[in-house]
Amino acid sequence: MPSPPRPSGHPTAAANGGRNPDDAVGGEATQTEASPEAEAAAEAGDVAEAGAAGAAGEKPGAAPRGRHHGVLARRVGWLLAAAAALALAALLSLALGSRALAPWTVWDALLHGGHGNAAEVVRGMRVPRTLVGAMVGAALGLAGAVMQGLTRNPIAEPGILGVSQGAAAGVVCALAFAGVHTLAGYVWFGFAGASTAAVAVWAVAVRGRGGATPVKLALSGAAVNALLVALVSGILTTRAAALDEFRFWQVGSLAGRDATLAGQVWPFLLAGAVLVFSVARGLDALALGEEVARGLGQRVGAVRIVGGLGATVLTGAGVAAAGPLAFVGLAVSHLARALVGGSHRWLLPMAALLGPVVLLVSDVLGRLVMRPGEVPAGVMTALVGVPFLVTLVRRRALTA
Repeated sequence: MPSPPRPSGHPTAAANGGRNPDDAVGGEATQTEASPEAEAAAEAGDVAEAGAAGAAGEKPGAAPRGRHHGVLARRVGWLLAAAAALALAALLSLALGSRALAPWTVWDALLHGGHGNAAEVVRGMRVPRTLVGAMVGAALGLAGAVMQGLTRNPIAEPGILGVSQGAAAGVVCALAFAGVHTLAGYVWFGFAGASTAAVAVWAVAVRGRGGATPVKLALSGAAVNALLVALVSGILTTRAAALDEFRFWQVGSLAGRDATLAGQVWPFLLAGAVLVFSVARGLDALALGEEVARGLGQRVGAVRIVGGLGATVLTGAGVAAAGPLAFVGLAVSHLARALVGGSHRWLLPMAALLGPVVLLVSDVLGRLVMRPGEVPAGVMTALVGVPFLVTLVRRRALTA
C-alpha cells in the first residue's frame, strides 16, 4: 500500500502550489483571474501568486516570464524617471528664487568655485536649503510608506498617528523652557518629542485583546495627537514669547536652513532608511495579515518594532528640521504605489525619490509666486498636493 503523502510542514505550502512561500514574497502576479483578496495581495508583494496560478491550471511558460520581465522593466523605468525628476528639481531649487540664475552659473559655482554674489548665493544659501529639502522629503516619504505598511491603513502617516505633533510638542518645550532659539537646536527636541509620541501610541494600542491592530493604532494615534495639541496650546498661551517663533516653524519651511542643520539631519536619515529597508520583505508579508505573515516565517513583532523605530527616526528628524509639512508623508506613498506597485522593495526606493521631488518643487513654487518674498513650503505642499491626491483617490487602480 503506498504511503500517504507527507505534509509539507509549512502551513501555506499547498496554497502556493508546492513552492517555497518565502520565495514567493515580492514576486509578480501571474494569475489569469483573481479574487479581490488576491489582487490586494498582488499589490503587497503577492505571496499568493503561485497558488492562484496553480489553481487556474496555469503552467510556467513564456507568457508569465514575459509579464514578469515587463513589470520589472516598467518599475526600473519609473525609478530612473524619478531619479531624473529629482535631479531636475534640485537644479531648479539652486537656480530659481528671488533672483534667477542661469544653469551655467550654478554649474560654475558648484564645480569651479565661481566668483561674485551669485556663487555665494548658490553655495552659501541654496545648496544647504536644497540638501535639507531633499533629505526631509526622503525622510517623510519613507516614513509615510512604512507607517501605511505597518498599520495596513491607507491614511496612516506621521501627522495622523501623532508623531508629527510629538515633534511639535518637543519644539515648543525647547522654546518655552530650555531657551533654545536655533533651528539646529530644534532637531534634538523634535526628535525626542516624536519618539515619545510614537512610544505612547504603541503602548496604548498594544494593550487589550488583539494587540496593536490597525484600528487601535489609528484610534490611539488620534487620542495622543489630541492630547499633544492641547499641551502645545496650553504652553503657548502661557508663554507668549515663544508663540512667534513656533508659528513660523509650525507652518513648515525650508527658508534659513544652513549647512549645520544639514549635517545634523543626514545621520538620522541614514539610520532610519537602513531600518525601514531591512524590513521591506516583512512589510510585504504583513500586508496579507498577521497569521499569513507568521506562516511565511516572518517575525511580526520584530518587523513592527524595527519598522516603527525607523519611521519614528525619519519623522522626528524631518519634522524637526522643516516643520510638520502637509501632504508629503501621506500622498507620496500613494503616488509611488500607483507607479511601481505595492512591493515594498520597490515602493520604498520610489517614495525616497518622489518625496524630495514634491518638497523641492513646492519650495521653488513658493519662492516664485510672491517675489521678492516667498510662501512657506508647507503651504505650497498642501496647495499643490491636495488636488493631486484627490485625483489619485478617484483612480480605480489605487488600492489600499
